[in-house]
Amino acid sequence: MSDNHNAHDIQKHVKKYLFVFYALIVGTVVTVAVSKVHFGSVTMNIAIALFIACIKGFLVAGYFMHLISEKKMIYGILIATVFFFASLMYLTLWSLEPTSLIHMK
Repeated sequence: MSDNHNAHDIQKHVKKYLFVFYALIVGTVVTVAVSKVHFGSVTMNIAIALFIACIKGFLVAGYFMHLISEKKMIYGILIATVFFFASLMYLTLWSLEPTSLIHMK
């Protein structure tokens, strides 16, 4: 009885991991397809690519790193990391000269 229960548990986890794996493959295909489309500005293309990357990062961190079932402290650390990363990206863009941003478009 115990072996049958363990096999069912393993099958359930394998199905979940395969679903996440296929979602990551689809996300990669969507990222490549979106990179071929011009959305009006380089900034919009980068924003869309980062949005897709964030979704894929959530899938990896949530399921493969088991953050979905962790306690609140882990989420606090994760939110702090995202905040500091966004702050550093903002400071990097803020420090650029305005003329260099015009040439990026």
